[in-house]
Amino acid sequence: MPGVQISAVINTLDEEHNLPFALRSVKTWADEIIVVDMHSTDRTVEIARNFGAKVYFHDPMGYADPARAYAISQATGDWILILDADEVIPEPLSRKLVEIARGATDVDAVKISWINYLLGAPLWHTGWGPHQDKHVRFFKRGLVNSSATIHDFLKPVSGARIFEIPYQEGCAIVHFNYVDISQFIEKLNRYTTIEAQQAMERGERAGSFQSLLKAAKEFLSRYFKAQGYRDGWRGFYLSALMCFYRIVVAAKLQELYRSGPREVVESQYRSEAEKLVSEYCKVPSHDAT
Repeated sequence: MPGVQISAVINTLDEEHNLPFALRSVKTWADEIIVVDMHSTDRTVEIARNFGAKVYFHDPMGYADPARAYAISQATGDWILILDADEVIPEPLSRKLVEIARGATDVDAVKISWINYLLGAPLWHTGWGPHQDKHVRFFKRGLVNSSATIHDFLKPVSGARIFEIPYQEGCAIVHFNYVDISQFIEKLNRYTTIEAQQAMERGERAGSFQSLLKAAKEFLSRYFKAQGYRDGWRGFYLSALMCFYRIVVAAKLQELYRSGPREVVESQYRSEAEKLVSEYCKVPSHDAT
């Protein structure tokens, strides 16, 4: 299909160290590069423009998913690739995507495998291996919807024809994920807050026993069913941290229902403190002489 155009769409926030690699991996074959930035304070925007990307801005939201729909709406290509700034498209995969876009007439969306790096090395199991972690990230414009739901931001429209690229070397998106545990915990804290808020908006609740059971299933599924033990210490700690993730989401959801937002609790504490101070720190009265 000659004349088919491909747009690569990237959302960014302070990604000056990662973004050049993502851009270099698409520049030679994408007809258009869209970067939607959440007001970075480093050289992210400058780098994007130097690569010829069209740069747009979106208010920071704590995570990229709410800006995806806006980013997609700026793309003009017939096919759209969604890429994160810390991801890279290997050359064999790029050739396959171009081949699909310019030759396939019975495909609307493409499911691609991921190779996720964690703490300096790739994972091949634990739910993050290329045979386990697969997502639709390449699709015809208008045939995939984007939402702000965390971890579930892209959904093909009903009836969309999905093709899955079988994993082989070079045919997976490479994701250079967490560099240390501190980064993991920082993101875990942000994402669990957002997930708990979204769960509350849907009317979900989290009992203590059910939450513990769900967390245990998370660990068992990753470490045993997804063979996380084969990833060594990284597989164990990822399984444990994702188990903890489930507990934190449940705790924050319970917190929202029982205690209310942080501002409510802070106000309550101030009120209690005022009572204590007023009761025990009264200035004694003296009779006039």
